[in-house]
Amino acid sequence: MRDKIIYIIPPAHPMFLLLLLLIVLFMPFIAIVFLGSITLAFTRLGISPEAAFSLVILSLIGSVVNIKVWEFRSYGPIITQREVSFFGVRYIIPVMEFGEKKTILAVNLGGCIVPVAVSIYLIIRLISLGEYMVIYKALVSVAIATLIFKLVARPIQGVGIAMPFFVPPLTAALLGLIIAPENPVPVAFLSGTLGVLIGADLLNLDKIKDLGAPIASIGGAGTFDGIFLAGVISVLLV
Repeated sequence: MRDKIIYIIPPAHPMFLLLLLLIVLFMPFIAIVFLGSITLAFTRLGISPEAAFSLVILSLIGSVVNIKVWEFRSYGPIITQREVSFFGVRYIIPVMEFGEKKTILAVNLGGCIVPVAVSIYLIIRLISLGEYMVIYKALVSVAIATLIFKLVARPIQGVGIAMPFFVPPLTAALLGLIIAPENPVPVAFLSGTLGVLIGADLLNLDKIKDLGAPIASIGGAGTFDGIFLAGVISVLLV
């Protein structure tokens, strides 16, 4: 059996410095492409470029804002740390105790409130245009997406409710193309945002208090959360 060879590049190595330089040079380009893609997705929903860019900025700033809506209390094992001294040497050891656990339920401004507000605007706009068939197809698509995301989402101890990031946008895009091929954009966006919100988050609220997470934020990953990305990426895919 051959021994493994591990190469360690010191920070001052030319290759390391070159890699760091490339990352620094490409970061602005990546940021521009990312922001431009989100802005394009919003404009495809009938939002003006100026308003779309404002929504992108609001989403980025709002990604750090969590609004508390409820607090769950439960009793169970709690892992704490205790300091002990042995022959003058201090050690930190984990200790399991039973006590009250608190989990704060919050909604994220950038990852939940903004995309849901856009969804409400989109529904109102479709009603004003008389696109009742599109609304009906969107409701059917949202119901299917909700069922799929409910089945795929999994509670993770100490973290919250999670599912593979690629599932919501791909599912929403496919539903939009299959159910409403003549107008897939609004259907895909509504399926992605509302489907994730209802199927992955709201229908799993009863599991949150048992996960041991100090805070469970709907849309809590901000701009990169499933609710936001499901809507934006699905629009770009159709």
